[in-house]
Amino acid sequence: METAALVAPVTALEFLHDTFLLTGEGPILTVYSLKPHPKASASLSLLQHYRIHGVKPRSHAIDPAGTNRLGSTTEAKFYDLAVFGGKAVRLVRLHVNLQDGDHLRFEISSPLMELQDWALDVCWLSGDKHSPLCVALAHNSALLLDVNTGTPLAQRSCLEGCLLYSSLLLVHESWANAVLVGGTVFNQLVIWKPGGGENYSECKALVERRLRGHSGVIFNISYLQENGWLASASDDRSVRVWGVGALGGPGGPCGDLNPTCLRVLYGHQARVFSVRLSSGKVFSAGEDGACLVWDCAGGGKVIRTMKGHRAGGVRALAVSEGKGDEERWVATGGADGGVRLWRIKEREERNDKLDEAVTEKLTDLKFPEHSMPKVVCVVGEEGGNPSWSQSNVVVCTDQGMVYQYSNGQWVTVWKGTPDFQSYCVMETVSISVKDSTSKMNVCAVGNLSGSVQVFSLSHPESGILLKGGSGKVHSLIWQEGEEGMCLLASAAEGLVYRWCIEVNQNENNSLAFSVNPLPPFVLPPCAKRWLLAAVCLQSRSHEVLWVCGDRRGSLLLFQEAGKVVQKRGDDAQADKGILTGTKSEEELHQEKLQPLSCLFGVHGKQGVTSVFEYQGLLYSTGRDGCVRVFRVQPTRPEKLEQSRKNDCEKTLENKEQLELEVLRVQRACKGMEWLERVLILEPETSEQEVRDECETLSETQHSFKGGDVQADNKGREARFVIAGFYAVHFVVWDPVRQERLLTVPCGGGHRSWCLWPSHKRVWSGYGALVFIKHRAVLASQPPGKEQSWEGGTEGTGGWSLREGVHGKGIGCVCRLGRIEGSSSVLQTTVNMTEKKEVQRDQGFWEVVVTGGEDTCLTVMAVHPKTGNIKVLSVITDHISSVRTVAALTHTEGESVNLSKCLSALLFSAGGRAQMQCYRLLIGWDRQRLVPSCQVIQVASHRLDEQWEWRRNRHKTVKMDPETRLFSVSEVKRQFALLWESFHHQRCVLSVATCSLEDGKGNRYKLLFSAATDGKIAVWNLTGDSTSSDSSSSAPTPPSPCLEVPAHQSGINSLAVWVEKHGQADSSCLVTVASGGDDGQLKVSLIRVQYPDDGKTGGGRGFSQIAEPNFCPPTPGSDQLQLHLNTHSHIPLAHAAPLTAIKLLSPGLVVSTSSDQRVCLWKVCSAGISHRKTLCSHVADAAGLSVWEGQMIDMKEVDVKEHRTDNQTGVETEDKTTEREVDVCLCEETDDKAEAGESVETMSETGDQICKTSDENGGETTDKTESGHAVKTEGSVNTQTGEKDCCERRRKSERTGWVLVCGQGLQLLRVRIHI
Repeated sequence: METAALVAPVTALEFLHDTFLLTGEGPILTVYSLKPHPKASASLSLLQHYRIHGVKPRSHAIDPAGTNRLGSTTEAKFYDLAVFGGKAVRLVRLHVNLQDGDHLRFEISSPLMELQDWALDVCWLSGDKHSPLCVALAHNSALLLDVNTGTPLAQRSCLEGCLLYSSLLLVHESWANAVLVGGTVFNQLVIWKPGGGENYSECKALVERRLRGHSGVIFNISYLQENGWLASASDDRSVRVWGVGALGGPGGPCGDLNPTCLRVLYGHQARVFSVRLSSGKVFSAGEDGACLVWDCAGGGKVIRTMKGHRAGGVRALAVSEGKGDEERWVATGGADGGVRLWRIKEREERNDKLDEAVTEKLTDLKFPEHSMPKVVCVVGEEGGNPSWSQSNVVVCTDQGMVYQYSNGQWVTVWKGTPDFQSYCVMETVSISVKDSTSKMNVCAVGNLSGSVQVFSLSHPESGILLKGGSGKVHSLIWQEGEEGMCLLASAAEGLVYRWCIEVNQNENNSLAFSVNPLPPFVLPPCAKRWLLAAVCLQSRSHEVLWVCGDRRGSLLLFQEAGKVVQKRGDDAQADKGILTGTKSEEELHQEKLQPLSCLFGVHGKQGVTSVFEYQGLLYSTGRDGCVRVFRVQPTRPEKLEQSRKNDCEKTLENKEQLELEVLRVQRACKGMEWLERVLILEPETSEQEVRDECETLSETQHSFKGGDVQADNKGREARFVIAGFYAVHFVVWDPVRQERLLTVPCGGGHRSWCLWPSHKRVWSGYGALVFIKHRAVLASQPPGKEQSWEGGTEGTGGWSLREGVHGKGIGCVCRLGRIEGSSSVLQTTVNMTEKKEVQRDQGFWEVVVTGGEDTCLTVMAVHPKTGNIKVLSVITDHISSVRTVAALTHTEGESVNLSKCLSALLFSAGGRAQMQCYRLLIGWDRQRLVPSCQVIQVASHRLDEQWEWRRNRHKTVKMDPETRLFSVSEVKRQFALLWESFHHQRCVLSVATCSLEDGKGNRYKLLFSAATDGKIAVWNLTGDSTSSDSSSSAPTPPSPCLEVPAHQSGINSLAVWVEKHGQADSSCLVTVASGGDDGQLKVSLIRVQYPDDGKTGGGRGFSQIAEPNFCPPTPGSDQLQLHLNTHSHIPLAHAAPLTAIKLLSPGLVVSTSSDQRVCLWKVCSAGISHRKTLCSHVADAAGLSVWEGQMIDMKEVDVKEHRTDNQTGVETEDKTTEREVDVCLCEETDDKAEAGESVETMSETGDQICKTSDENGGETTDKTESGHAVKTEGSVNTQTGEKDCCERRRKSERTGWVLVCGQGLQLLRVRIHI
């Protein structure tokens, strides 16, 4: 086995001169190049089964000649690094090519040095020419280690021999000057000298200083030499800064005699794991997922909060060495496996401190005090796509006056008549002038009497007055229609008046409005009957459709009147001239349009806030905290007849028989209930990576690729972010990464606001919010200041160097299939000199779904060749932890661009008896060059309110039926209960199914269920699974066909497969592998006798307890008969309860446990034999998924002692654990296909043992009951036997994949030779 991909908590971070960032994830050390932009450059697995907890570089980089020749640019320099974690230390050298900074390479400098105690910190002794290492150990001792031989030179313990949770070594030049600061289990800091005294190796050292004050254990320590500050992070949620003076300098001083506590910093909501000191600043990170920047030199306040990780907290923190007012890098590593990077400016931090975070960077635009602002909008300068510095703010007041903020001043644009006072609504838009390339900013203002004034902001005198009924104008909406810009005015009695408005320029350069009235919409009767959102779109037959959202929370579909036949036979046509007075008001009322389809109250009772169309799909938001992705499609046949009966009173005929269909519901974060709009997220490669990879492409090549991408992604769900209100903040939320991209303290949602840029509906990584608060107009960014992508990321989640997955434990995993990327389009847009870049993005991706304790389902794609992981979608519908997932997948074939598509029916279940069903459509996104995922919600089910009410009323504990059988209908979108049973009377922990087929073609289905009593029940589902009639009020509960006592306690996992036999025998053997809490692996062989007459029904009522011996079937029986044939077990397969068992290939089983071991077992009729074990890097392993890969020709494959991936720079070595546990399976000539694999093992040095012969040179075999010859593990063979075995394994091999999930995930590659 070898690791192909790993996501684990990031436990170590270290900067190298603001140029490189080192990260430790499990045993893998990765280096990121920070210039010109952050990206991964190389990685190497170092510590075998230990986690990396720290990286300490030498103080200077030295060139190979041994001198610092700064003038030479051809020589490569290197960094010597000491990597430690667990009970291991290793030295590695990072080579940097000065000509090409992107070319980085790791070289191992020493063997793995394993210690007798845990290493908490290491430090180089720079004064010694041999440069030994000083190592701080967990039991309050220090060790001097020879890096060349790995032997200890000296070791000394402290007199207070307690356990340390953290340690810090401060060494000047020699061992005698070393000072150790330890955080004890007794919540104290102790300072002592490991190298002091003459006979330091014989006696224990005394404690020189002791710091008390924490009420919890101390997790991390940091020291700032220039100020003499010592900072400690504790379990008590606090950070303490101590004034200790000089530590570890020349002579080994231990600081002041009476050290004092300078600051006690409380701001974290959970334990604080890491702390770093800089000049006047303290950086801390903890379990709450926040990195706080404290102004320690000032008042000890938090001046900045940086959040970017999912649940689980921040496990590692690093701050670069900035000088003076230079910028600093801040990196955080989370329990979700993600790495975040921020850029912090010292000057900006000081400004934040002076402002004391009262306004939190808000800018007051100084609106005049004589009037009260009511509505605010943002418009750009006329004539193009404006930037924020060129945008203007427009405000309408309670006096009916419109002001414009430009160049730092407020200017009165328009003053309304008295009927526009006390109440008004306003909307602005940019309209292209007819027969011209220029654009005009147009404003519309409505009042209580139904009047709407439309005018240009630059020429307000050329306005026009429209009439929208006689009542209140509730809202105004500008929307691009078929013939131009349309204005919608929602008035009284549910009428939505519409006008198509054009701007013309006369011969004397004056402006004139051309208005074309359109038939109004009629909203369904309800209490809150006005419109809030609308979008115009084209259907497949080129009929104009409108999708609207009202205040009642309903989504409505309208069809344009000018394209359809009027049912009333009215020949009146809409007036095509300019509207004057109320000339066409009566005519418009007669032509009012009724909705074709209505999703009544789909967004609750608080209303729909926005409707948006992008690439064929519709997105709506509401105050129910949900984003709904839906589409317009033909009406289903079962609804067509009912629709015709109900639509007899409609004014227009629904010629296309269209309706609205909701595909999925996406919730924002918890507490974010007021959603305002959806913003499409631009590809991550849109800024820097595109400039690097495509800088030589021409404009025509870009446009050609963009057109193909838009056509290819038509109808697929786009990556989007959600804008809305979270308490008193305006937030832009990323639902996939579960992070905030923008946060503005505005006071809440009950106010007028405008987000820039709003005309694109695209989130580019930055934005500005303008809003009204306390009679003032405020902006999150000063007007006139240019924004950029880089500037936007600094204030949000920073740069994502590595994407996180689940912050908490992953409990289940399911593989959907393989998706292949496209190369044809890239070849047409990239010239021949850039073929290397094209090949980098090719290959296949494995698509998997994981569920965990964070109540989320994550759809992700794993690239086995490079180890890259991309999160495709995050589903947040579960209200409790997700316990299990399963899927039915099929490949829909290949498209024109050679990329396969997957369609999967996904089922998930978890706490509160909740089940969810989704349809997942996996395709290839040619814009981001990763797979894309479309999620369609099919059905959901959980315990209803009636069951909860009955249980609480009777005050008795009612046991939930632990075994239920459901059928799912994608048409009806519901779960239907077929039957339920109380047979186990225990908690059911696992289920499995298998399908059987006899010689006559009859099919049977069996269900295996295992409970906490250690018994396995077998159910015959042949008759039940084919019946979909759930109308019966009380279905008859079945009885199990067989019950097998397998374990002493709960059974956590089952693996079932069928061994086929000859057609002459009317029976088959079913193998059941089970693992439980007792640590036992058991394999039961069950013989299934088919009915003589071939009937597939029945199966209920026949039940028996398992017997160890086979009983002959009853002649003439018409039911399946099951008998336990044989069973075998491994008493202590794992050192902890088995959590998952899967079948990799016939006769080859993979198991995992919370002991972090992944075991491979050979299962045959002779019993169970252990083949190999890998120590996984995933803690608390709970989920397992296995599958077989493609056949690979091995004729040209050579075994090398050192392997390097040239594309990614990921290196592994033969002598590490990953190479030691490599498993090869060879086909046996005398075995059948069902159990025809044997396992080659590896020696402790990593060499393959291909020898399976006995002392006489013959093969050692065991005869089984069925006459098969099974090879056993033998000793050493002759050179001839080894050569023959190696030649055989070079012919062909099949790759197996094992995905382990727990506190992270790890993908393992298993080589199966056949």
